[in-house]
Formats: sequence, C-alpha cells, structure tokens
Amino acid sequence: MRARLSACAQPVFRALRQPFPIPNAPRVARHLLTTASRELRILGIESSCDDTAAAVVDARGQILGEAIRGQQQVHEPSGGIVPIEAVRKHVENMPFVVKEALDRSGLGIADVDAVAVTRGPGISSCLSVGLNAAKTLAAVANKPLIGVHHMEAHALTARLCFPDQIHFPFLSLLISGGHTLLLIVHDVNRYTQLGTTRDDSVGDAFDKVARALQLPWKSGRGGGAGAALEVAARHGDPAHLAYKLKVPMSINHQVSSLDFSFSGLKADVFRRVDQQLVSQYGELTTNSDHPITDGAQPPPVFRYSGKPQPTFDPYRTLSKPLADTPTEEDIPALAAGQLTPQFVFDMAAAFQTTAAQHLVQKIRLGFQHCRSIHGVTPRALVASGGVASNQFIRDRLRCVATEEFDTPLFCPPPHLCTDNGVMIAWAGLERFRSGLVDDYGVQVLPKWPLESLVKWPNFESRY
Repeated sequence: MRARLSACAQPVFRALRQPFPIPNAPRVARHLLTTASRELRILGIESSCDDTAAAVVDARGQILGEAIRGQQQVHEPSGGIVPIEAVRKHVENMPFVVKEALDRSGLGIADVDAVAVTRGPGISSCLSVGLNAAKTLAAVANKPLIGVHHMEAHALTARLCFPDQIHFPFLSLLISGGHTLLLIVHDVNRYTQLGTTRDDSVGDAFDKVARALQLPWKSGRGGGAGAALEVAARHGDPAHLAYKLKVPMSINHQVSSLDFSFSGLKADVFRRVDQQLVSQYGELTTNSDHPITDGAQPPPVFRYSGKPQPTFDPYRTLSKPLADTPTEEDIPALAAGQLTPQFVFDMAAAFQTTAAQHLVQKIRLGFQHCRSIHGVTPRALVASGGVASNQFIRDRLRCVATEEFDTPLFCPPPHLCTDNGVMIAWAGLERFRSGLVDDYGVQVLPKWPLESLVKWPNFESRY
C-alpha cells in the first residue's frame, strides 16, 4: 500500500516542482492521493469536427466505456463538412454520447477522477459544444478539467494501445483530414515540429480526389471519402495508366525540405480526370447562352459534346456504397458516374501510391534530421490520425522504419486512428499524471500550434 501511495503521489510532487503556477493544484493533489487504492479513471470528450465522441479509460489503458456518433449522412451530399450542420448535430448528440460512455463503463460522473476535452485545434463552434459540456460536468461534480490538444491526443494514443512498448523520445507522423505533421515527441507536453504541409493536408487531398473520382463515401465508423478511395485502389494498378503522377517536392531544393505538399498532386489528378472525360465524351460545354427568365440567369449546365451523356455534376455522389470487394452489381453503380470503373480504380491506386511515396521520403529525412540536427535517436515511429488507418500507407511506413532505420512502427487500430473519445481521455490521463490541469474558465483554441504546449498554461495570449 505504501508503494502504491508513493506511485500516485509522484505526479503531484513533479507538478508542484514546475516553474509555473498550477491551476487548482490542491484539488489535483487531493484527487491523485485519494486514488491510491485504485487506477485513475478519466472521461474524455471530443467534438473538434464532425464526430461527437466520449469515452472513459483507466491508467492501465483499459477502455471502460465508449460512445461515438458520426455525421456522414449529413455531410456527404455536400461533399465535405458543413460547420453549421456539424454544430447542430453535436448539440443534439452530446448528452446521449456522454451518458452512453458512462453507462457502458458502469460509472457515474462522481466516479471519474477528471474530465478531459478537446480545446483545439478544430472548428471553433464545434469545439465549443464539447468544451462547454466538459466544463459544466467538471464544475458540477467538482472534478479537475483537462484541456487537450487534438493532435497531442493522436500522438499519444499508441501508448494506450501498446503499453510499455513506446518510450520517449519517438518520431510521430500525424496524418489526418486537417493536419499533416512530422514531430519529435520528447515527452508529454514537449514537441519539436520537423515539418508540416505547405498547402493541403494529406487527408484533405484523399477526400477531394475521391470526390473527383465520384466515389461514394464508405459507410460506418472510419468511413468517408478517403476510406472509399483506399477500397477502390485495391482493385487498380497505376501501371495501367499511360502516365505517371509526379511525387511532390522531389526536385531541386524541395528534396531536402521536411515539409509536405499535396495540392500539386491533387491538381494533377483533377487534370487527368478532366482529360479522361474529354476523351470519352468530347469537350465540355455550358448553356451560357440560355435566355434570362424572371430577371435571373439560371446556373450553367455542364455537358460534354459528342456522345450522349447525362449532365455532369462534379459534386455528385452515388447512393450505393462501394463494397470492400466490389461485385458485378457494384460496377454498374460506379459506371453510372462519368468515368469508367477501371479508370477510377487505376487512378485511385496511382494517387495513393504517389502520396505514400511522398510521406516515405519525408519520414526518411525526418529520421536523418533527428540524429544529425537534434541529437535525438527516435525509439519508435508512431503514425496516427485518420489517414494512418490506410493499410497501404502503413505497410510503406513500416518498410522504411524497420528496414532502413531498425525502428519499430506503431499505429493505433483503425477505429482509434480517426477522431474518438478514447484518445482524448488517454491524453487527458497522461496530462493529469503530469499535473497539467486547467482552470474552468479556459476557452477553445481553433488554431493552436503543438509546440506552444511547452508554454502551458501561458500560451493563450499569443495564439
């Protein structure tokens, strides 16, 4: 019992030795010391984009209860996230998600030791829904509140999934719909950014290329446009195309940069798609000479000259999802778009292969940079974020890490790569054990540089 009490007290003593004031330090100490006979249990809440999620985890990494509600059916018709609709669904779903997570854990709010919540980065109005819910729960139940950086949560999730296997420092590749980051993770709250995207994130490029190829979103948790592209790519071969997509930033001075770029690759796919459509159906024309009626010009209708073809809508999605293994019935559904199925499969494979090559090039540079510039030898490579659920990309990253640098690759399971409450609860637990607890008056931070965490809690005035 004495050893257990000492282990629980250590985070308190470390926190009190920090050179900056700790909000609510007495309450943190009281909560930590009163859990000497059991594991810490943290409730995490996530609402940074379009997933409303909550979970309860303990210090052993056990997921005691989890709930998540997505919004794919709301946003798919628009081809992307509509913030006002996302907020409306968060407000609708949040009470049920928190209740489901607690019910499945068999705990009440009085039984958890702290409440963790995503403060940023993300969509400001979406973040506010989760933060307000967490602040209210924590204040009413007299629990510590922990504001979590969304990308730190992604970076630390693998430590929950692989306990005692991932030790600091490690190299982290965060690849999602909103971010592409290459980091050295020195410790909880301490990060060095090596590179980021200069334009589009890799996840955003996956989503927009999938839309250009008119792929229906893959349904279910971890689904969406990018996941649909991965499915399509399994049935394609880049060698079938008469041209090869160029790997971004692979010429001149850009080769040595640790930054990423996906806008050029995405634009190249768009050009190839347009060329394919023209070759199949002739040049694109509009009804721009349509007479004005009722004082208003109708929107242009795009049609390809030549062969008869339905009106071309670049934002149209198919109502029937594409299965993991397409059957004969799926092919006509895909062919109902403007592109032939085989072209879609081959272009999806070409884009995925080229994007993976770009990521691998920067990972290789990242390992070299860690050792030569920062004097750090990464003990692991951790890939996380929604795009890290892509098995093709995982395989490429594993090859470069293990074969070239003798370093293991760790990735959370696919359902924990996309946004979820588990990662927020776990990051909150890691921060709580380090004494990093926030005041009830904290606000959302839609733009929040990860490196600024080291200035906690005094970074808000600058960002």
